[in-house]
Amino acid sequence: MTSLLPENLIASSRHPGEVKAHGTMVVECTCLKGGFRDDGAFLVFEGAVEVRLADGGRDCAGRVEVKQQGQWGTVCGNYWDMNDAAVVCKQLGCGSAVGAPQYGHFGPGSGPIWMDDVGCNGTESALSDCKHRGWGEHACIHAFDAGVTCSEYTGFRLVNGSTACAGRVEVQVLGTWGTVCASHWDLLDAHVLCRQLNCGFAESVPGGEHFGRGTGPVWRESFHCDGTEAHLGQCPVITLGASPCSHGNNAAVVCAAGFASLRLVGGGSRCDGRVEIFQNGTWGRVLDDQWDMQEASVVCRQLRCGEAGTAYNPPKPERGTGPVGLRGVRCAGHEASLALCNTSLPESAPAAGVAEDVGVICWGSRRVRLVNGSRRCAGRVEIYYQGIWGTVCDDGWDLSDAAVVCHQLGCGGAVEAAGSAQFGKGSGQIWLDGVNCSGAEAALWDCSARPWGQHDCGHKEDAGVICSEFMALRLENSDGCSGRLQVFYNGTWGSICSNLMTLDTVSLACKELGCGDGGSLETRLPYGSVSGPTWLDNMQCGEKTSSFWQCPSAPWNPQSCEDPQEEIHITCNGNSEPPGHASVVGVIARGAAKAPSPGPHCLCMAVDRPVTSGSYQHRVDGVTKHPSSKSSSSSMFSGVKSQGLKPFKDIGLDLGVTIQCLVTGPVTSCKT
Repeated sequence: MTSLLPENLIASSRHPGEVKAHGTMVVECTCLKGGFRDDGAFLVFEGAVEVRLADGGRDCAGRVEVKQQGQWGTVCGNYWDMNDAAVVCKQLGCGSAVGAPQYGHFGPGSGPIWMDDVGCNGTESALSDCKHRGWGEHACIHAFDAGVTCSEYTGFRLVNGSTACAGRVEVQVLGTWGTVCASHWDLLDAHVLCRQLNCGFAESVPGGEHFGRGTGPVWRESFHCDGTEAHLGQCPVITLGASPCSHGNNAAVVCAAGFASLRLVGGGSRCDGRVEIFQNGTWGRVLDDQWDMQEASVVCRQLRCGEAGTAYNPPKPERGTGPVGLRGVRCAGHEASLALCNTSLPESAPAAGVAEDVGVICWGSRRVRLVNGSRRCAGRVEIYYQGIWGTVCDDGWDLSDAAVVCHQLGCGGAVEAAGSAQFGKGSGQIWLDGVNCSGAEAALWDCSARPWGQHDCGHKEDAGVICSEFMALRLENSDGCSGRLQVFYNGTWGSICSNLMTLDTVSLACKELGCGDGGSLETRLPYGSVSGPTWLDNMQCGEKTSSFWQCPSAPWNPQSCEDPQEEIHITCNGNSEPPGHASVVGVIARGAAKAPSPGPHCLCMAVDRPVTSGSYQHRVDGVTKHPSSKSSSSSMFSGVKSQGLKPFKDIGLDLGVTIQCLVTGPVTSCKT
């Protein structure tokens, strides 16, 4: 078999961890069937190999492992993304991908690292069909092993309706069909399901037994979609504290299937964006040279998005590239659908370049969200208006205002109206100031306030909320990763009772807290009388439960147990580093491209999350060297939100030595 590139080829490389000498390197060609990707480094291989997920607590989540030459090994997280994860989930029959953690999220594996620099496009039937370096070829360590989290939901359907786009919601969980409880089911969830089923958008969510009683299990999970997700499997799911549900309270939806022939793409909601029309089995662009509010009004009316706010031609980067469905649209403004307007087909259109893509912003596009909270239902308040996200000023901000936001987001009541940018400063627009709600309004923009965009505030006054459905976890009386397990709910920390508690629950709690993947359970410790509520009892996490928040339990009750000896204390097997710690690996290379100064440099690869600061230590050849040592320079980590490579200043090491930076904070990049 011949080499894919000439033996003497000298080329640059974008791969992390490879040594460069004076800006050039020799590309080593592996003589295997396939070819290089356009950046000259990836090989294509044929033939499916076996894949499994390990240490994820269930079949459809965990560290990715592949079997090659009769031996199981891991996959490096370099360039690992949702397209790669989607192929793994598909190959395992685990539904859609909802997470693609890169850097040892499910713990380091062992044995060979079989794949590196995987590059799937998402359509492959097996991971081994994707591009990668070559079997066993890598620049990686097991701390960077790739992982996958797949949706447990393998099917969605509507049953007992008069059409395929109306009925009782049924979800298939790993092969078993069941109904969904209606207690938290709302229009945002329904919009996502209708779009997923190619049924347009949700018209209504009838309750009770509107489409008859279901059979089989009633799933207690509650979906919490924001309406922009591509399918229900991408929405956050909460089971903890949910009340039992019966077949008399099934979730249902009536989709506006007849309106599926029109959609808006590229916006921040289903009610703003570039207009596309569905004809002859294909979505096509709508082009016009005199697009105005009359046409926009028809589009907004057809999509049940309220009145039209803006008619526009998208800028060049946002224009479509596919086929044209309509060109030249003239509406009077009262038509029920765009197809009833005076239109011309593409072949009878004027000369190319005269007509442009068209877009609309409807009043129904307005949205509210909470940003910078550790979980849903708490954070800085932001409003999507006229296609732009902006904040709310805290002048006069109180619990009545916060209550409207919490109710609008399905987050229960308000427990705190936060001001003074408690959840960080926003940027850009400040949309509302002087908000004054009664508390009964359906949406924040229904409250009295100064006109849109008029304010006398800075972002240091951005408003926030904490809602009653906001949940968090902690260890009270904690020494590192040991203490009394408590959950935050309805604005108060409370304990968890020990009835039915198992080590599976302890494991998920430790993972949530960033304290390892398991631990021990203790009760009857001398903490004294119970102070505050005891929120939960009868937690029943199983081996296949993917998250602490998805464990079934008894309903929320502030008096779940009264005996302090029933409160649980756990000791996790991890260290006391805060959640979000990460390992960063680099290679010293003399004369690296674009180096800030001559001499050896470390290329630190960034990971998971943005930060403000962090500390570090170097581990070289098994010896840990702290920043204060003579062989390493003093340095800080910046809050640059990037996952690229950053140069790291001379630390007095020899050319080609690999170092590992252990970061005690969620760091994304290095700064000299």
